[in-house]
Amino acid sequence: MPVEENQQPLLQEEEERAYDSDEKVLIIGVDSDTESGGSTVLPPFSWKKLWLFTGPGFLMSIAFLDPGNLEGDLQAGAIAGYSLLWLLLWATAMGLLVQLLSARLGVATGRHLAELCREEYPTWASMVLWIMAELALIGADIQEVIGSAIALKILSNGFLPLWAGVTITACDCFIFLFLENYGVRKLEAVFAVLIGIMAVTFGWMFADAKPSASELFLGILIPKLSSRTIQQAVGVVGCIIMPHNVFLHSALVQSREIDHNKKGRVQEALRYYSIESTTALVISFIINLFVTTVFAKGFYGTELANSIGLVNAGQYLQDKYGGGFFPILYIWGIGLLAAGQSSTITGTYAGQFIMGGFLNLRLKKWLRALITRSCAIIPTMIVALVFDTSEDSLDVLNEWLNVLQSIQIPFALIPLLCLVSKEQIMGTFKIGPILKMVSWLVAALVIVINGYLLLDFFVNEVAGVAFTTVLCSFTGAYVAFIIYLISRGFTCFSWCCQSKQIEVE
Repeated sequence: MPVEENQQPLLQEEEERAYDSDEKVLIIGVDSDTESGGSTVLPPFSWKKLWLFTGPGFLMSIAFLDPGNLEGDLQAGAIAGYSLLWLLLWATAMGLLVQLLSARLGVATGRHLAELCREEYPTWASMVLWIMAELALIGADIQEVIGSAIALKILSNGFLPLWAGVTITACDCFIFLFLENYGVRKLEAVFAVLIGIMAVTFGWMFADAKPSASELFLGILIPKLSSRTIQQAVGVVGCIIMPHNVFLHSALVQSREIDHNKKGRVQEALRYYSIESTTALVISFIINLFVTTVFAKGFYGTELANSIGLVNAGQYLQDKYGGGFFPILYIWGIGLLAAGQSSTITGTYAGQFIMGGFLNLRLKKWLRALITRSCAIIPTMIVALVFDTSEDSLDVLNEWLNVLQSIQIPFALIPLLCLVSKEQIMGTFKIGPILKMVSWLVAALVIVINGYLLLDFFVNEVAGVAFTTVLCSFTGAYVAFIIYLISRGFTCFSWCCQSKQIEVE
């Protein structure tokens, strides 16, 4: 629900906002002569306005194309062939639902998820959510920076070690700050170019591989799952929804200046953001499809299938498909670099919003970006120095980072679903009962799948009585906090229903 007019200026002065008013893209006034004047009128569709709203969804879609997702794609293709393409499609659809809810929250309230969590939860719970969000961000950033470093190592013919690639990638926050000075639209254009590079490079690989069209379409249309591919199936779903991306999208939509006092304008923004986000994730699905099918065609059913990872994938591709006009090793390296660089910059972006929203920090952007970047770069540098000589160690590290991401998912999804269901927060834009049921079913499915991933990982990789005891204690606290978040959401919902009934009576 929009903030009351007499409170809005005060809040903007005292509290941190995702974007200052002079940074936003102005939407108010475009085609205003066609509006009938009613505050609830939905303005007619305009391609010009769709263009003005285009940007946040494509920045959000980067999280669906980061190096962690690419590794999940190539492993799913190599081990399961074309059989999990249907799951990739439905996982992307579930991710789209979550991201549309995040955008809905940001547009309808004029605030992003981290800010609302700070206001709606007690201080201790808000701090726990902030710590979890930061840990998720650090884990994602390590994967993204390592992915960029691997790409630089490939493109330099092994001249640049991982630690040097990490150092180079660490400087992208300053590039990000430089681009921000030229406005939101310029920054969004850079990300569009990076997504275009991924589409061209991985599409080129797809054309070189010449996968079977019939097997591809059957893999998309016919659900198929076996006990042999269950691990890859869990990975496909688990890496689609990134906790920090849920926070990010609700903040990115604040970059457009709309009139929250007019219901029609809010509805209009939701319509355009829905179109834009759907388009962005369709493109990301196609790119992920390219990667999966290339490795399915080249390595499914071979002895190499179980040994392919992000580190050695380029060399395996080179050995399989050869040089050609432009060596496929470098095509892979360019695409991986675009994925890594774009995702590290959006990670820095998300870190600013998370830190500013939860802590209400009014720091200069360069300082907040430096703090956010340091939180990820320092552990990443340690990782690069320790694991640079071993591909197997990097694969184990990646598994641990996936576990770290999985643990954090409920702490982004549950607050989001609780908040978009509250009439006090969303006003007339709260989600209806059918959408609410579907959203909770999707969230439950994602949480259960990631729970399976966690259980399987710890059973197979970790042993010891002492560790088991610690793990059980942690699990108890973890589950208790999730129950608290859910119960608080339903308590608030019940309170809203009772209040509404009293008003009617």
